[in-house]
Amino acid sequence: MFRLYYSALTPTGSLLGGLARGRWIGSVVAVLLWSLDLGLDKRTLKDRKYRVVSSNMDPLFHVNQNDGILYVSRKIDREEICERTSTCILNLKTVLENPLEVHYIGVEVLDINDHFPIFPEKEKTLEISESVLPGVRIPLKASRDPDGGPFSVQHYKLSPNEYFRLEVKDKGDDGKIPILIVQKPLDRESVASHSLVLTAVDGGKPPKSGEMHIVVNVVDINDNAPVFAKDVYSVSLDENSPVGTTVIQVNATDLDEGPNGDVVYSFSNSVSNRLLKIFDINPSTGEIIVKGLLDYEEKDKYEIEVEASDKGLAILTTEKGVIIKIADMNDNAPEIEVTSFSSSIPEDSRPGTTVALISVNDLDSGLNGKVICSVGEDVPFALSPSIQDKIYSLVTKSPLDREKQSHYDITITAKDTGQPPLSSEKTVSVVVSDVNDNSPEFSLSPYTFYVTEANEPGASVFSVQAFDRDENENAHISYHILRNGHDDNKLTSFLIVGVIDFEEKKSYEIDIQASDKGSIPLSTDKTVIIKVVDLNDNPPEIEVTSFSKSVPEDSRTGTTVALISVTDLDSDLNGKCSLTGGGHLRRYGDRFWPFVQY
Repeated sequence: MFRLYYSALTPTGSLLGGLARGRWIGSVVAVLLWSLDLGLDKRTLKDRKYRVVSSNMDPLFHVNQNDGILYVSRKIDREEICERTSTCILNLKTVLENPLEVHYIGVEVLDINDHFPIFPEKEKTLEISESVLPGVRIPLKASRDPDGGPFSVQHYKLSPNEYFRLEVKDKGDDGKIPILIVQKPLDRESVASHSLVLTAVDGGKPPKSGEMHIVVNVVDINDNAPVFAKDVYSVSLDENSPVGTTVIQVNATDLDEGPNGDVVYSFSNSVSNRLLKIFDINPSTGEIIVKGLLDYEEKDKYEIEVEASDKGLAILTTEKGVIIKIADMNDNAPEIEVTSFSSSIPEDSRPGTTVALISVNDLDSGLNGKVICSVGEDVPFALSPSIQDKIYSLVTKSPLDREKQSHYDITITAKDTGQPPLSSEKTVSVVVSDVNDNSPEFSLSPYTFYVTEANEPGASVFSVQAFDRDENENAHISYHILRNGHDDNKLTSFLIVGVIDFEEKKSYEIDIQASDKGSIPLSTDKTVIIKVVDLNDNPPEIEVTSFSKSVPEDSRTGTTVALISVTDLDSDLNGKCSLTGGGHLRRYGDRFWPFVQY
C-alpha cells in the first residue's frame, strides 16, 4: 500500500504541491503522474524524457514515458528499507527536459501486518526470593514485531494467576516493555514454582500474537534490593567521542551484608541490541563507557535502563534510567548534487540563462548544517537561490563569446558555518557552442597584384585568403566575383581566361566576396587591383610625313629633305626608339626626326 506526496520545482523556481492517494495490490504501483495537477501534458512526457533520477543502481521505481505511470521496479519490503520507523517515506526526484522541470514525489510505504510478534526467548526462568514485597517489578524482554505503527506489538497478556500481574511501559521507539509485578507475597513452602504464559498481541485485524513461557522459582532469604544514589541520571556527550570515553558513573548501595549486599551493574533487558553496540557498563564500578560510534545525525538522545543487582542467592535488582544527550559536532561536509540541462550552451545566450540546478545538503544541525554556496568570480556564471531551501540555479551573469573562451570548468563551493567550517567542491563543465556572429576577414587590405601582358589563357594569376573566427559550417568560406552587385560565379582559383594587352588596358579592378556557410550566412567584400606589366612586344613604326623628291643643288647644308615620324606602342624603355640612316638625322621632339642634307 502506498501514499504519494509531490512537489515540483521549475527552472523559474515556482513550487507546486498536492496529494494523491492510491492502493495497489501486487508488486506494481501505478499512478498517472501527469494527472496529479502537475500541469504536465501526457503527450510530451516521452519527448521531454520524463524519468526518475536515482543514485541507486537498482531503483525501486520507474516512470513509463508513454503513459506517465509510476511503477515499482522490484519487490518492496517496508521492514527492510525503513526498519523500526513509524513513517516510511521514499523521496523520488523526477526530471523533465526542454524546459527542465524537477518534481519531487514522496512515496509513503504503508505497512501491512505480515509478521508475528517474537520474544527473544521462548522460555524464561526467574529466581524470586520469597521475601519480596508485593509491588516488586521484574522487567522482561520485550517482544519484537518487524511491522510498524498499528501492526507492532500493542499490548501484552499474562496467563491468569493470583501471585503476579502485568504492567506495560511504553518506551516509544524501543517498544512496549512488559514488567512482571508481584501482587501477593510469595511462599516458597506453599508454591515453589510458578508457570506463566506471557502473550504479545499486535494491532492487526485479525491480530497476530506470540508467546513466552515464564518459570518463576521462589528462593529464600535476600530481602533488600540495591538503591541508587540519585533519582535521575542525565549527561551530555559529544558525538564522535572515542571508544573508551567514560559517559557517567552510577552508584547503588545494598543494606544487606556479604554477597547479598555486593552490587553489580548491568544494562536492563529492555536495552536494545543496537544500544549494546554503542555503550557498555563496568559491572563493578557502574561506569558507562563508549563502545561504538556516536552519530548525532543518527540519534541525538539515548535512554538506557541500568540495573543494580546484588549477589544473593535470589538476586534482587533495581532499575534506574540514564539519559544521554548527544551534542552535535561539525563532522559532515556539505554534499553537492548537480542536475545539468545540457552539455553545451549557445554563446548568444542571454544573461540569466539557467545552465544547471544545484542542490546542497549538510547532515549536521544548527549552524553546523547551514550551508553557503558560491562560484568563482572569474567566470561569467553565478548562483541564483531558489525559493526552496538549499537549491540554486547556475545561470549566466554576462554575455558569452566562444571565440574568446569555448569551455569553462566551474568550481562550485559549498561551505557550512560550523566551527571549524567544512566545505566541499564540485566542478561543472560547460561548453560554449558557436553561433554565426563573425564575418569572414581577408588577410590583406588592399589586394594589389601585377600580371605580365601576353599571358597564357587559363594560367593561375593570384589567390586571396580570408578566415572566420567561428567554427564548423559557420567558418567554412567560399569566394565569389561580384559584377553589378550580383554573384557572378563561384571561385576555386583566379584564372585569366583571355590574353591581357598592356596597350589596351593597364589595370583592372575586381570585386570579390567571401561568404561563410552559417544558417544565416555572413559575408565580406574586397576589391582586388590587378596592374598589367608591359612587355616589349611592339616594333617601332616609321612614317615619313613630309618628303621632298628633289633638292636644289645649291641647297645649304642642313636643309630639311624629309620629316620622319617613329612610334612604339610599348611604354618606358620598351617604347623608346632610335634611328640610323645615310643622311644626317636630328631629333625633333619625341617622335619626329628631320632628314637633312650635309
